[in-house]
Amino acid sequence: MDANRLSTFQKGVVGVQFLFVAFGSTVLVPLLVGLDPSTALLTAGIGTLIFHLATKGIVPIFLGSSFAFIAPIIKASELYGMAGALSGMVAVGAVYGIMSLLVKLRGTDFIKKLFPPIVIGPVIILIGLSLAGSGVKMASENWVLALVALVTAVVVSLKGKGLLKLIPIFCGIIVGYLVALFFYDIDTKPIKEAAWFAMPQLVTPKFSWEAIIYMLPVAIAPVIEHIGDVYAVNSVTGKDFIKNPGLHRTLLGDGIACVFAGLIGGPPVTTYSEVTGAVSLTKVTNPAVIRIAAVTGIIFSIFGKVSALLKSIPASVLGGIMLLLFGTIASLGMSNLIQNKVDLSKTRNMIIVSLILTFGIGGAAFEWGNFSMSGIGLAALLGVILNLVLPQESTK
Repeated sequence: MDANRLSTFQKGVVGVQFLFVAFGSTVLVPLLVGLDPSTALLTAGIGTLIFHLATKGIVPIFLGSSFAFIAPIIKASELYGMAGALSGMVAVGAVYGIMSLLVKLRGTDFIKKLFPPIVIGPVIILIGLSLAGSGVKMASENWVLALVALVTAVVVSLKGKGLLKLIPIFCGIIVGYLVALFFYDIDTKPIKEAAWFAMPQLVTPKFSWEAIIYMLPVAIAPVIEHIGDVYAVNSVTGKDFIKNPGLHRTLLGDGIACVFAGLIGGPPVTTYSEVTGAVSLTKVTNPAVIRIAAVTGIIFSIFGKVSALLKSIPASVLGGIMLLLFGTIASLGMSNLIQNKVDLSKTRNMIIVSLILTFGIGGAAFEWGNFSMSGIGLAALLGVILNLVLPQESTK
């Protein structure tokens, strides 16, 4: 069965599955920073559609709440109030806009010089491995449920036929949820009490220069992660989205989506590695399926009972699925290095890869005043600098 020649029904089922993959992280960010999860679903859905409009509808990427902004939003809201922090989140889109303009003016050679395979490969690996801790933490809440979901997804992925083979993640979540429902305690009271329709809580930003200055540097990390994710999608699809529709369009789409999210009270959005992993696993690369996931997110944001049902899925079930998806992303990074024939016997290349991974996985952080950078963003920036300053080794 061709994974990209699906009926309307099949596209719908796979699209809902992709939303399930993104759901946990998308609603977790607003819960941690004090924003409405339903608003986050709304901004993720509309933001993804904005992204697809900006990228000519050919890039299979889903946008969801960005983890990079959790600590900055919490701190900015303490200093300037949530309305002030939201103005900083709106301004984050300007960073994407500036990067988009630079790429447009300088071309893709400018990006390829900054982000060659020796940098992009380990960054993609890092994206997967740095998220692995979150997956393990979620799974550890109940390893039985996590393993039930994981094993189901693996078996369906390997042995499933027809439509079933395209929805291994969906199957893992459903089986895990049913086991939890029959053998463990799941509080279904919130589902019964939830209203059928409940509009998301919209918050209007309040202009604050201080909050804007505080938030702008934080955008550097997700911008670098965005570039890594686009290269990861390239590896999954076998296409070059850096050239067509162009990295300037993907950056612009992400930036406009961030602006929209901040204007109505949602957290900044970013390209979602979880969904990229799901696309790689299912081999469904049709962008229309991602748009179905986006529309489903918008619908779920106003259906109180559906949102309550999704929130009742045990974290351990989602964690079991994440273990597979995050490992898949890391594998894409290794594939990127192999396909581009990166020679790791060269000391220079070994140093770059080693330091990107150790700085990123080790949680290194750099702080200077209100400016801070850590994790993937810091490791990627380090990789870019090392690639530019370390001399090429002689080929003799």
